[in-house]
Amino acid sequence: MDRNEMYKQSPLRILERARSGKVDAGEAAPGSVDAHGLGRGNLGVVMARAGVGKTAFLVHIALDSLLRERKVLHVSLDAPVDHVHSWYEAVFNDLARAAQLTDLAGTTELIHRNRIIQAYTLHGHGAGQSAFSVDKLTSSIALLAQHAGFKPDVLILDAFDWTRTNDKELEALTATAKALNLELWMTALTHRHQTGGDAPSSVPPPCDRFSRYLQLVLFLQPVDGHLSVRLLKDASLGAAMAVDTHLSLYPDTMRLVDDRLPTAPMKDLPPSAYTLLSGAAEGAEAEFGTCAERYGVREENISFEGHRVVRTRGLRMLSDEELREGDVSLAYVSATMHRTYHQNATLRKVLQSIWHQVNSAQEVFIIGVIQPDGTVKGGTGWAAELARHQQKALHVFDQNQKGWFSWDAKARAWNPSRPVVGRTRFTGTGTRHLTPDGAAAIADLFQRSFGRSNRQS
Repeated sequence: MDRNEMYKQSPLRILERARSGKVDAGEAAPGSVDAHGLGRGNLGVVMARAGVGKTAFLVHIALDSLLRERKVLHVSLDAPVDHVHSWYEAVFNDLARAAQLTDLAGTTELIHRNRIIQAYTLHGHGAGQSAFSVDKLTSSIALLAQHAGFKPDVLILDAFDWTRTNDKELEALTATAKALNLELWMTALTHRHQTGGDAPSSVPPPCDRFSRYLQLVLFLQPVDGHLSVRLLKDASLGAAMAVDTHLSLYPDTMRLVDDRLPTAPMKDLPPSAYTLLSGAAEGAEAEFGTCAERYGVREENISFEGHRVVRTRGLRMLSDEELREGDVSLAYVSATMHRTYHQNATLRKVLQSIWHQVNSAQEVFIIGVIQPDGTVKGGTGWAAELARHQQKALHVFDQNQKGWFSWDAKARAWNPSRPVVGRTRFTGTGTRHLTPDGAAAIADLFQRSFGRSNRQS
């Protein structure tokens, strides 16, 4: 397959059909300007919760333009250039493998020739990176045009903080897009307590108060192990109602779900593309966090006021409102796990916080003990039950048996295993009473998953 065919397989072709109801996937071709795209001078936003895939979706948008020989400037506000470059390599290689691309070298050279990646920080705290501002961005674009002859057709701005912006900055960004005649794509982080469990029917916080600046708003929603894409706003159509695009995407790569094509986990993503969800407590959770920091994996440690934590990297303290999202009946927990829990306020909060650790993860790793009835001993057994209930990959290192076991949902049995982290958002939790064998199991898991030689094999 040549790159014209790979271009036609892009998720954006289906999105265009959803927007217009008329566009055929083969109408637009590389080298042409697609009348159904975002449009120069306009601002589009991809919204989703943490870890859902906003960056990967933006990379697809960028690659879509690059395959049409349009120039792309990708600006990251939360990752260095080499990490962003790794995202491009991973997503492109996944597409190329699925499409059996024949002109791999020529297409790779085309992408490199027409793309520039820059990195800033939001507030000037990154090593070797300056703080972002619209003035710095426009100055940089002018310098690229003057000294490199590079004039972007598309500007990607990833990890913008919508909670700290204002009308003046949004007006400046949209004015820049119009003055430079380029498409501007951005991401926005949403939170479950603001959007609810279902995809919203209108532009949610934090972008709702800036909706007048937005031409196109997309929302990525996890559904049954995949992602759906919902069109929340399309100013060109004057749409007042949200529209389901019927796009179903793989959560790690954003490639269209197609059972005929390979779905093997990507080995090209940098460790920084992965996020450990844990609770920062002593024992297993602290060891998971230590290993995550050692390998450059991001942490999201979820806890609540009054609960003792021993790690602060990526610490997120849940509000009472957020805790209630994970509310469960202790009677239900007792029946599910075949044990009795007392009506204890702290225990309820622990179970609520565990729900947050597991709910947005795609894979769960636990250090503990598997009991004769198949449940996992202790409070973290609730993480195992949630993973099973939500049909997520589940692995437990049994400290008594000194080995890993993975849950086989079809056979309803634990099977000996040697797991690796295969999804970009995973939970790591377990007992406070971590043994040397348990600690070694966590270290080995990270080495197998993120060790350089293993990732390149």
